[in-house]
Amino acid sequence: MNTLTLTQAVFSPTGGTQRVADAIIGSAMNVNKIDLCTEVAPLPLFTPLMAVLPVYGGRLPVVAVERLRRIKGQGQAAVAVVVYGNRAYEDALLELKNELTACGFTVVAAAAFVAEHSIVRSIAAARPNAEDLACAAEFGTKVAAKLEADDMSVVTVPGNEPYKELPKMPVVPQTTEACGGCGRCARLCPAGAIPADAPHTTDAAKCMLCMRCIMVCPRRARLLPAPVKEMMAQRLQAVASEPKLPELFI
Repeated sequence: MNTLTLTQAVFSPTGGTQRVADAIIGSAMNVNKIDLCTEVAPLPLFTPLMAVLPVYGGRLPVVAVERLRRIKGQGQAAVAVVVYGNRAYEDALLELKNELTACGFTVVAAAAFVAEHSIVRSIAAARPNAEDLACAAEFGTKVAAKLEADDMSVVTVPGNEPYKELPKMPVVPQTTEACGGCGRCARLCPAGAIPADAPHTTDAAKCMLCMRCIMVCPRRARLLPAPVKEMMAQRLQAVASEPKLPELFI
């Protein structure tokens, strides 16, 4: 019977990050879930926290960080996990560790996993694969053991300060004539970048290219311009084609 209860805060617009998060939890821990893709009310937390966020251009998504900051710890343990599209996670894991520390947690474990790239799906296709998920489950077992032993030793993770500059999005998803105006994309956009009264448009100042609107559109009426997608594919093939392995810090 499981006795350890942990709160899991996840930002996963297209599902890859959530798969990693669920594999880490496995059967080793009971879990309460917080979806960082939706608004989060200020919340004092009294359980250990596992924060699992994707990496966009070597940094964390701003909207996810803003919501994470509303979760306040009382000195208890936290686990920092980032998921990236096989290029590099750069400063994101250090950024997450620092954010959790600032929120009142002690970061006792951390990890970086690979998932299929959300824009160029051929990069890290089908990741996390069986080996990734097995590694995530093993990491979760080790995390549970450390938490149950009340081991509060802090981990060191890679990254630089100051962090790299947040990348500017080169484009926003476009809407085709197939759009029926159902508003599903607007309701599910984590950043609120799609107006409910004009779902065929996108606020470029808010859009972070998380690709959720493209994934959830029932008519497949949202897409990236082909030239932009091809340019990104060429760049990523040059730097992200060699498969990366999970990195664990515990």
